[in-house]
Amino acid sequence: MSRAVLATFALCCSLAVQADQHQQDLAYSLGVRLGERLGEEVPELPLGDLLEGLRQAYEGKPLRLEAARIEQLLDEHEARLESSPLRHARAIEAEQRFLAEQSRRADVRTLANGVLATELSPGNGPRPTARSRVQVSYRGELADGSVFDESATPQWFRLDSLIAGWRSALLEMPKGAHWRLVIPANQAYGEEGAGDLIPPHAPLVFDLRLLDVAD
Repeated sequence: MSRAVLATFALCCSLAVQADQHQQDLAYSLGVRLGERLGEEVPELPLGDLLEGLRQAYEGKPLRLEAARIEQLLDEHEARLESSPLRHARAIEAEQRFLAEQSRRADVRTLANGVLATELSPGNGPRPTARSRVQVSYRGELADGSVFDESATPQWFRLDSLIAGWRSALLEMPKGAHWRLVIPANQAYGEEGAGDLIPPHAPLVFDLRLLDVAD
């Protein structure tokens, strides 16, 4: 066998070993993260049953519990977590970190109630009053960037029907203005959240245009 062939064979073996090690390290890292989360959420979880379920699901093997029973147990577990003080404390900490990061962005100013506002383009028309109706277009995101609401066409709202963070910002926006808003949870949906779309203690990010103002 030539030296060139031997060198190529050695290189291929080395790459295979590296790829194998990468997969092992990735699997271990995923296990660490899963273990950390479950250790906090369910500290007395039987690990043998956890690993059995993980292996059977991952390998596509028959499961020892019916699908309906699995969903029931997971729904009950999620309901307990939603009311857990630890879950709320984590969400509050995450919100505080996010708001602190956002407040350091260029051209951000803080409104009186903690809403962070960035003017993307100015307006030159009248500002709404507390009794006004406003026509807006908007896009709403959670802190992770996932979109929970977006206007397909311009929408009319009464100002007094909107969340507090929108009201306070719109009162300062002249007609035609385009702002980016970061709204703290206590100016949005608070510790309750809003259904499946907005979790408790969630700060919201809006791209908001004030298109028209009417009495």
